Amino acid sequence: MINFSGVSKHFAGKAVVEELDLHIAKGEFTVLIGTSGSGKSTTLKMINRLVEHDRGQITFADEPIEKFRAQDLRRRMGYAIQSIGLFPHWTVEQNIATVPQLLKWPKAKIRDRVTELMTLLHLDPAQFRGRYPHQLSGGQQQRVGVARALASDPEVLLMDEPFGALDPVTRATLQHEIARIHQLSDRTIVLVTHDIDEALTLADRIVLLSEGKIVQQGTPLELLTQPATPFVADFFGRSDSGIKLLALTRVGERLRAGEQAEGEPVTASMTLREALSEFVARHTEQLPVCDEGGKPLGVLHFSDLIDVGAKP
Repeated sequence: MINFSGVSKHFAGKAVVEELDLHIAKGEFTVLIGTSGSGKSTTLKMINRLVEHDRGQITFADEPIEKFRAQDLRRRMGYAIQSIGLFPHWTVEQNIATVPQLLKWPKAKIRDRVTELMTLLHLDPAQFRGRYPHQLSGGQQQRVGVARALASDPEVLLMDEPFGALDPVTRATLQHEIARIHQLSDRTIVLVTHDIDEALTLADRIVLLSEGKIVQQGTPLELLTQPATPFVADFFGRSDSGIKLLALTRVGERLRAGEQAEGEPVTASMTLREALSEFVARHTEQLPVCDEGGKPLGVLHFSDLIDVGAKP
């Protein structure tokens, strides 16, 4: 889908990205992470030519990106950023419809698409369609920004620190929504973040950058359990890697089917990290487990948290 081959970018004579080789597969959720100044945002912006690379080659759909007009390339790639950038004097509907209007979609098709996306992102169309950005909370504005990025059904969604300015609860909710959108659409997503937990929660593959170079890339499990260097181990939290590993496994993968236990059930979709908090708060060694509809599935035992790498 997207390939970097020997790509470099310099600003004021200094290499920000240097000899980068990277492959982003179709349908993959790739997270670029690293310290400040590692080149992660520059790498993202080179994909849709907001920043032009100096050397090497970047291809999209097997074609060098220079062969596309910049505006045509960007219409095939949704782009969501932290600052959102909604037009203040346009309604929510008008903001979401920005690209479809440029593409001259029929009005009925645009309206249906706006309704579809607002519903997908849990913004009641009847309530929010005619509102203006200043009438929305930060989380609602960010949802509109994501909806706008998805409006023309792009092949790729690029996200640059999209939730960085939000409070932890709103941020976690929107992370869940993006994960759900990815699961439903199998869309290729590239996200830049400095938040390690966000990367571990969302990514199919994490690319860790430092000083414009890839230090290590792989699945969240690989980076936590097989760090290539001491820098990687320290970056992902050598001292609490066990807790982070719990966040990679769902309760449904560890429950003992058919068993019963007393108490309020937890859902099978909950992470083992979240379940650990429930064990501690309830002072118990067993948690009943149900599905999203409340149907009993079995029991999670505290001892089952220990071997998170085992097969269920």
